[in-house]
Amino acid sequence: MICRTPLTFSVVVVSLALLDIRGALAASQTLDKIREVGKITFGYREASIPFAYIGADQKPTGLSIDLCSTVADKVRAVLRRPELGIEYVPVNASNRIALLQNSTIDIECGSTTNTAERQKQVSFSVATYVASPRWLVSASSQVMEPKGLDGQTIVITQGSLNFAVAKKVIDDQKLNVTIVQAKDHAESLLMLGTGRAAAWFEDDILVAGLVANASDPKEFRMLAATYAPSYYGLMTRREDPEFKALVDAAISEKMASGAFDRLYVKWFERPIPPKGQNLQLPMSQAMKARVMSPSDALLP
Repeated sequence: MICRTPLTFSVVVVSLALLDIRGALAASQTLDKIREVGKITFGYREASIPFAYIGADQKPTGLSIDLCSTVADKVRAVLRRPELGIEYVPVNASNRIALLQNSTIDIECGSTTNTAERQKQVSFSVATYVASPRWLVSASSQVMEPKGLDGQTIVITQGSLNFAVAKKVIDDQKLNVTIVQAKDHAESLLMLGTGRAAAWFEDDILVAGLVANASDPKEFRMLAATYAPSYYGLMTRREDPEFKALVDAAISEKMASGAFDRLYVKWFERPIPPKGQNLQLPMSQAMKARVMSPSDALLP
């Protein structure tokens, strides 16, 4: 458990702001919509373990779902609508931003990376995870470093930000590879497992999640090479800073109280559904720093 006494400056500021949050949120278009329709709509990923995916009961589950549920509780309190319902809408890497912009969903509960380019279209909450992309290969592969992929086929999930990162690695190392794209992370892993691709390039935690729930996790391994960290956050509409402030407050309060630490252990250091696999990924120093001082900044 991380000690948080005294509270960081950012959390104190959030706490003070919450003293009159109802007045400050009066201009929120998202809250107006939620109030009118009587529900908040979560956009969720179906195969982004452990952030958002379909559980054994065929319902959305994961860390991001838990955090969005915390946001929903705060919305209920702010609107004084304890009966407020939740609607779940599946999204993918290709349509998640569009569905947020056209108000089909009110918040995206997934594993989306915060970038300067995406900030031109949407807003991001304080960081909920710090990730680093890596290569996944078959355990029996002779590839031990990226150079070993020369002349082979690699897979990248359609819409993934890591397409650009992989392209830079390929160009920098002058690799002659064929790039194919899968519709989602599950298909990317399937292509690797069936030999249609020699490697899959994606954020370490997403890779670990899919592998942990594979029929035989020992069939895969990650290459040692790591790349620049990236920061995940919950997405909200760019034109509604008031709603983003509410989301940030909900998450920051979890971090300040220690509740976020417990959620992290639940999803990263304990067996998770549907197969009871343990990701065995303790919180990194970079993530601990964001828990101590919540921020949506793109730099460490």
